[in-house]
Amino acid sequence: MSMTISEAQETVDKWIKQYGVRYFNELTNMACLTEEVGELARIIARRYGEQSFKPGEKADIGEEIADVLWVLICLANQTGTDLEQELRKSIEKKTRRDSRRHLDNSKL
Repeated sequence: MSMTISEAQETVDKWIKQYGVRYFNELTNMACLTEEVGELARIIARRYGEQSFKPGEKADIGEEIADVLWVLICLANQTGTDLEQELRKSIEKKTRRDSRRHLDNSKL
């Protein structure tokens, strides 16, 4: 199923209102985001770093990235942030600021 970022924001909002009763407050969601990023970091450290998985440990990187995105979308919805618009602005800003920076970086 393909969806735009705006559609994702709308889908999450409908899910919260139908099944989640209400959004957790912003501070709780920030803590949830930190937790989800930690779960993603754990998988990355084991898959690409020096640590190894424990027996039975789940290793679904896609699921963890989606969990991070879910909470980010919740925070955006709660704060009235249009993620599509903000992402476009971010890409434009990075393009203006960094259009040559990486290309000219001999370390890359």
